[in-house]
Amino acid sequence: MEPAFGVARIFASPAAQGGEVLGERALSKLKWRCRRGLLENDLFIARFFERHESGLTCARAQAMETLMDLSDNDLLDLLLGRKEPEADWANPDVVELLRLMRQDGAHISSDRSNH
Repeated sequence: MEPAFGVARIFASPAAQGGEVLGERALSKLKWRCRRGLLENDLFIARFFERHESGLTCARAQAMETLMDLSDNDLLDLLLGRKEPEADWANPDVVELLRLMRQDGAHISSDRSNH
């Protein structure tokens, strides 16, 4: 599994260094980019933003962009832990973001399986 196309980096300006907190406009663009076709993905993504958007860094936003290049089914497999990210496209920032998203969304998958 590899991203469907080259990663579009809306945060790649020289001023947007990895540890810098994402600005309001860039955050809005990222949220728009994160809209997905599967409800389950949207639930994981929404929970992540609820908990982390105020301190979201440019590096983490770039990692999110990498995940958003995946198909919905591939992304869901990663979020549910059915698959692990591949080293050829998943840098440490992507791996850490995925860990956070899994942790934040862990109750979502268990709540849905109990119904």
